[in-house]
Amino acid sequence: MREIKFPIAQKARIVSKIKDYFNDELEQEIGGLEAEFLIDFFGKEISPYFYNQGLSDAHTLFTEKTEEIGYLLQDLEKPVG
Repeated sequence: MREIKFPIAQKARIVSKIKDYFNDELEQEIGGLEAEFLIDFFGKEISPYFYNQGLSDAHTLFTEKTEEIGYLLQDLEKPVG
């Protein structure tokens, strides 16, 4: 898995959300640099779990839809004999 790089504006929104969360839920203020370190930590250590779950979900959906297509193709078959 490649390193995740966010555009500057998107990273700024994420930093803002992290700072708001710490302030609102934990009643602690953290600076932008600390929030960026947290983003980097999650990106490196936590995101593979989310990524793998996303792949698993995509695989399940793909399998279901492929099976559905198989049934639709069977419906198109013409009777023989």
